[in-house]
Amino acid sequence: MLLPVWGTAQDMAFNDPYDKAHDLAFEGKHGSSREVLANILLKNPMNTKARLLLARIDSWDAKYEEARNGFNLIISTERMNSDAWISAIKNELYAKNPHTALGLANKALHYLKNNLEVERLQKQATQAVSDKKYPKYINTPGIDFKSRGKKKTAKTKTVEDTAAVSKGEGSIKSVKEKEILNNRLGVNNSFTVFNDVYEPMIFSSISFNRRTPVGTVIPRINYSNRLNKHGVQYDIDLYPKFSKRFYAYLNYGYSNSSIYPNHKIGGDLYANLPWAMEVSAGMRHIIFDTRNITVYANSIGHYRGNYYFSLRSYFTPKPDGLLTVSGNLLVRKYLKDGENYIGVNAGLGFSPELRQIRDGATLLAETLLYIESQRLQMEYQFTPKKNPNIYRANVGVTRQEFVSNSGSFFWAVSAGFSYQAKF
Repeated sequence: MLLPVWGTAQDMAFNDPYDKAHDLAFEGKHGSSREVLANILLKNPMNTKARLLLARIDSWDAKYEEARNGFNLIISTERMNSDAWISAIKNELYAKNPHTALGLANKALHYLKNNLEVERLQKQATQAVSDKKYPKYINTPGIDFKSRGKKKTAKTKTVEDTAAVSKGEGSIKSVKEKEILNNRLGVNNSFTVFNDVYEPMIFSSISFNRRTPVGTVIPRINYSNRLNKHGVQYDIDLYPKFSKRFYAYLNYGYSNSSIYPNHKIGGDLYANLPWAMEVSAGMRHIIFDTRNITVYANSIGHYRGNYYFSLRSYFTPKPDGLLTVSGNLLVRKYLKDGENYIGVNAGLGFSPELRQIRDGATLLAETLLYIESQRLQMEYQFTPKKNPNIYRANVGVTRQEFVSNSGSFFWAVSAGFSYQAKF
């Protein structure tokens, strides 16, 4: 009598749909396993085990976004599901999103406390962020950060691979495909309108970004129309890298237009520190027909989860021997990868990046007066789902002191859009 009962139980266990899907998945038959799981979820959308296995299969197949959606559905309601948290963190590491992985690990430990596996993944994500194989998004604009760190021959599902600023993939890239990623052509257009005195102003630029084994080179042509005057500036940025810990930013610009400086020279040395920190020190020297200005700059940056914080200060010696100090704070939240983010940029006081207007009857080129100013800018950068090209939009407001009337201010609203094509 026992034998038939045992046989029936065995058949029931063998025919359990989840067990069947599980076995198929671990045999590498992902397509068949998906079909079984889809039927399970059709009948019971709240079946956590089936949804978790389906998300894991998506992650194994490098469908990181689909996997992310599946894991989020689970952990948004089942905060104590350690399997879902661990799989979600691993998915971000596979996708080369260490900042997101670190944020998930920190959040998971808030609920799971002393979970050893989550703590291990947290350390792994922290190391991936602090290793300068990964990007410093704010301080090296336009660089494809795949070139940072060790040279790789294939994309693999490990965080030891350098961080991609596009969505992670699971296949080996050909030499030709790698070469395509070395180049970007960018265009930028922005305009500013004022509440008083000044007519709208236009700024445009076109740039070419070329990544080389020793760093990135970005030649650029800038065009402005301010106060019914046109001007062109020729500009070049260099980002030489010396080691995993040190790299630099160098800039030179030339123009014979009255609305640009004759020459501008600048540079910063960056040092990557432990605990996802970065510091820099440098200077800007700007040459006009009638004066030269030197500005000393420094910054400190920190990654926390998928957020980036950067505080930059400027020290400008005045002709009377005193020192003008100003500052700028940037906060960004990175989304699916380093090319996708939202951010806010706030500043007080003089900044070399401002474009000044007029000193009495003299039209000024960029920067350089010791005037009071406050500014706030919002930014959003994104890449389409199936397109590697980059789009960026920003809008901001500035309150700035009149040069010729100390203590009086005007308001300016600016908006801009930029596009980078990879080829």
